[in-house]
Amino acid sequence: MSSSEPSVEVTTTPSNQQRMNGLSFSELCCLFCCPPCPARIAAKLAFLPPEPTYSVVSDTTDTKQTLSLTERAEWQYTQRELDAFEVFFSRTNRGNRIACMYVRATPTPKYTILFSHGNAVDLGQMSSFYLGLGTRIGCNIFSYDYSGYGVSGGKPSEKNLYADIDAAWHSLRTRYGISPEHVILYGQSIGTVPTVDLASRYEVGAVILHSPLMSGMRVAFPNTKRTWFFDAFPSIDKVPKVASPVLVIHGTEDEVIDFSHGLAMYERCPRAVEPLWVEGAGHNDVELYSQYLDRLKQFISVDLVN
Repeated sequence: MSSSEPSVEVTTTPSNQQRMNGLSFSELCCLFCCPPCPARIAAKLAFLPPEPTYSVVSDTTDTKQTLSLTERAEWQYTQRELDAFEVFFSRTNRGNRIACMYVRATPTPKYTILFSHGNAVDLGQMSSFYLGLGTRIGCNIFSYDYSGYGVSGGKPSEKNLYADIDAAWHSLRTRYGISPEHVILYGQSIGTVPTVDLASRYEVGAVILHSPLMSGMRVAFPNTKRTWFFDAFPSIDKVPKVASPVLVIHGTEDEVIDFSHGLAMYERCPRAVEPLWVEGAGHNDVELYSQYLDRLKQFISVDLVN
């Protein structure tokens, strides 16, 4: 990488992707005695939407919308590059209006990545990372905020996660005319949940699962060996249905979602390629290791060609 190129490292997924499993005894009692249900587990374990770090501004004719970032977004590039971002709203089948962002990072993209970000961040905080990542690996990036995140309407829930990515997927397909074989689904942390769900229903160019979780119960209670009827985010049961090539990435010292989750997801993928186990990495710093970008480039340029 030359020194003049934008750096991915400066905006690694923010450290406020918080723990999913810090439950008190009273919360556990509430979780399992109320009775338990997926929506309650999801709310307790997963969703931590931050204060919005951006707004979407319409021009006087209400025909063009632009992205306006707050200081908390920590934008690393120029206003000219920010002005090139395309932002708009899409409506989900559950009635929520969600914010979508299209980052044209390269004039000749190999793929477009549909990126489902992690917890406790929004599109504003991820914007610099998206531009840097897309520039490095030669792909455009399309992303969206979950219901209740950023300026997206509604409230976070498991059902809304699935509706949100469906709306993003259909917007990417219809608005930009990108065919499924030219789309890579990328999910990080909680973002692997909608990613696996969509990938289990549509065949795409490829799938990347970054710090994936098997299910909500297995995060909160590591000794859980089966999927209970009230479990949330049962990705471990959906990933065998993913027909696309899958790259799994996980830090071996992940303190939020144990490394065993990544290993189990990898083992259940029918078309898994060689995974990236980042020795010593935690939940929020995988992107700081050089092998992260190296493996993504190899995945796109070698694995998906052969």
